[in-house]
Amino acid sequence: MEAREQATGEPRGGEPASAKPTTPLEALAVLASQEVEVTPGFRHLELYTARGLLTVLWHGSGEEQGAVIAMGGAMGGLLGPANGLYQRLGDALARDHNIATLRISYRRPNDLDACTLDAAAAVQLAVGNGATRVVALGHSFGGAVAVRVAVALPQMVAGVATFATQSAGCEIAGGLGTRPFLLFHGDRDEILPLDASMIVRDIAGTGEVVVLPGDGHLLARSGDALAERLLTWIPATVAPA
Repeated sequence: MEAREQATGEPRGGEPASAKPTTPLEALAVLASQEVEVTPGFRHLELYTARGLLTVLWHGSGEEQGAVIAMGGAMGGLLGPANGLYQRLGDALARDHNIATLRISYRRPNDLDACTLDAAAAVQLAVGNGATRVVALGHSFGGAVAVRVAVALPQMVAGVATFATQSAGCEIAGGLGTRPFLLFHGDRDEILPLDASMIVRDIAGTGEVVVLPGDGHLLARSGDALAERLLTWIPATVAPA
């Protein structure tokens, strides 16, 4: 494995920048970064900032024209729901569809503004590596992050899928416009009721709520159904318009 480390030239120690940040990565004020190629087509990237460490697990060669940004819940995490759905999707999308997946571990889990900035920085990384269209995925709290980053970056984020999303933080979902929007939710969710996804869909004025019978908040029973639907929906959504 080969590791690369570099200083970014951004302000250190939280010192104010000389100019207002104009991109998400500038707003992060990255102090330094390092990257390791774990296996061919799978990288581990760390961005060190004065307000925490942003970790990205990156599936893909870096030449893909489409990408997925995958976010966890209020506690963070990189696997997603359904017993590692994000790992499963990342492997399959890179292998079979030439689509990158960036799984992010937040600097400050459960801080909606900070996590949305983390997601926006990941979108910028994907676009900077050639992606022209991006899909945002988010579980639970991460559903609000996915909605917010899509509203903030409408020219880059082509669609959103949420899993057992909360409704708090999704008050701006109407800004998704007519973009594809999928909301998966178990009808036995013990933490966030199915109504949460229904409310977000109503706020958005668009989207499809997919009810997963008998499943709870982690959607542990629905991995195959989720993968089957998403491995069709994601490639269609990131395809050139």
